[in-house]
Amino acid sequence: MSPSKAAFPIREIPPVQVAALVMAAGRSRRFGTADKRRARLADGRTLLASAVQRAAGTFADCYVVLREEDDPAALGLSPDTRLIRALHADRGLGSSLADAVGVLDGMPGPEALVVLLGDMPGIAPSTLALLGRAASQDTILCPVYGRRRGHPVVFGRALWPELADLHGERGGREVICRHASRVREIHVEDAGIHRDVDMVGDLASLQEPSRHG
Repeated sequence: MSPSKAAFPIREIPPVQVAALVMAAGRSRRFGTADKRRARLADGRTLLASAVQRAAGTFADCYVVLREEDDPAALGLSPDTRLIRALHADRGLGSSLADAVGVLDGMPGPEALVVLLGDMPGIAPSTLALLGRAASQDTILCPVYGRRRGHPVVFGRALWPELADLHGERGGREVICRHASRVREIHVEDAGIHRDVDMVGDLASLQEPSRHG
């Protein structure tokens, strides 16, 4: 199924305002002693910078979640990058997400939040745009390729209080499982929704061709 055809009708007008949240506060111990966020891709950008630029190219409101001690410049981020510091990053992804959503929930404006991982720079812009157009205040959107769900996931603002209450490692998975009736699958031709970088050898997969619609 092409990315222009979703599993349910997409509301074209008016699209809701969507903010992007790039999660990058983890320790990534499987990568070894090096900080994988600083790993250089073929174009010279860091892994994290590439993921952030991809997200910011689609969503005007884009925030990057870092640990308290992180130096954004050392991670290859531009000075105008909007940051959120995860005070409980060492407790796991769920805790970092809760910290970040707690900040965003106090801001007016965005009606949905697309949660991206900082080690997935290969997601097609067309996939991000499609998710943005399909977002609503009370649904959860999951992209699907090859009959398997991937990232990023979009959470309507009605779900944000539960995201802000997360803790530990599980991330938004708990909320998705709890609200299965609100989940909508968006079918895309984009293998990038499954390609993350956990180990050094995974960097090579980013150079392999993906099917992007």
